Amino acid sequence: MTANPRLTTSYTARTTAAEILDGVDLDGRRMIVTGGASGLGVETVRALAGAGAEVTVAVRDPRRAAGLVEEFATDATRGAVRSAALDLADLASVDAFVTGWRGPLDALVANAGVMALPTRQLSAQGWELQLATNYLGHFALAVGLHDNLRAAGAARVVVVSSGAHLGAPFDVEDPHFERRPYDPWTAYGQSKTADVLLAVGITRRWAKDGITANALNPGYIHTNLQRHIDDDMMRALGAMDEAGNLVVPDYYKTPAQGAATTVLLAASPLLDGVGGRYFVDNQEAEVVPGGPDATGGVAAHAVDPIAADGLWAYAEKVLSAR
Repeated sequence: MTANPRLTTSYTARTTAAEILDGVDLDGRRMIVTGGASGLGVETVRALAGAGAEVTVAVRDPRRAAGLVEEFATDATRGAVRSAALDLADLASVDAFVTGWRGPLDALVANAGVMALPTRQLSAQGWELQLATNYLGHFALAVGLHDNLRAAGAARVVVVSSGAHLGAPFDVEDPHFERRPYDPWTAYGQSKTADVLLAVGITRRWAKDGITANALNPGYIHTNLQRHIDDDMMRALGAMDEAGNLVVPDYYKTPAQGAATTVLLAASPLLDGVGGRYFVDNQEAEVVPGGPDATGGVAAHAVDPIAADGLWAYAEKVLSAR
C-alpha cells in the first residue's frame, strides 16, 4: 500500500481567506469557529459567512463577538453570524455548549488557543492550561458534537496547530509537567502536536461517518496569541523595533492571509474526502523527522497513527475520570 500523494493547490502563502472561497457557495452550511472573535478567528468567520455559511462564534465572552454579529446582520446575501459562550479550559462550559447545539454541523474549526504561558497554570480539572485549552477542550467538544457532525453527511473538523509542534512530541508519561520542569514552549509545542494527532485520530475513527479532519500551521501573524511573548523574543523575530513598536517582517502574513489555510480545509471543494493531513501555506506539508533543528513540514511524531490512537485513549481516560 502506497501513501497518498501530497495535495497541492494553486494558492500561495499570500492568498487571502476570501480568495480561497471565491465562487464557493456555502449557503445552508452550519459551522462553528472557536475563538472566532479575534485574530485569525475573525477573518475565518468573515470568509465563511461571506460565502453564505451560518457561523457560530464560540468564545468565552460572547459580547466580544457583537461587532461580527452586527456586521452580518443586515446583509441577506451573506450568512448569519451568531455567538455562544464556550470556555475550552472548563469542561462544564464545553458540556453546556454541546447540550445547547441543535441540528447538523458541517464544520468545526478548532481555532482558539493560548501560547507560551510564562508559568505553569492549571485548568479547573487540574490540567496544564495550554494542553487543556488547545487540545483536551477541543477533543471534548469534537466528541460531544460527533452526532451533529455525522448528521451533516460530509462534515469537516479543522484544527489550528503550529510549527512549534516540530520540537515537542506528546509526553504521555508527564503531559501536565508534574515531574519535569515546566517550559512554556515545550508545553505549547506538545499541545500543538496533540492537535495534529487529533486530526489524524478523528479521520481514522470517523471517516466512516463522513467526517474528516485536517490540521494546519497558519504561519506568523500579529495577533493576541503573542501576548505572552517577551519583547526580546519579538525583536529576535524582527517583529518589534527597539522602541517597542510592532513591525511586520516580510515573512509575516496579514490575518486574512493567515486564515486562508483554515478556510481551505473548512470549506474548499479541493479537500472533499481528504483527512488526517497537515497543511502550511495552502499546501499539504512534507513529513519530516522533527526535533529541535526542524524548521518546516510536519513532524512524523505528529501524524503517527499509533501515536494518534494512544493519545485518543489517553484523552478518553482523563475525560472519563473528571
